[in-house]
Amino acid sequence: MLLQELGYDEKTVGTALNQEFVRAKDRAETPIREGDAVEIVTPRQGG
Repeated sequence: MLLQELGYDEKTVGTALNQEFVRAKDRAETPIREGDAVEIVTPRQGG
């Protein structure tokens, strides 16, 4: 899985495929094809 390959497997992240939100429970069944745009968003703290 892509998130594991990128080191996000244990982190809380938001994901989108081609600008469409992908729920965590749907990630494993969501195919990624050549040319797709994948976005991974991590929570940040700051002030």
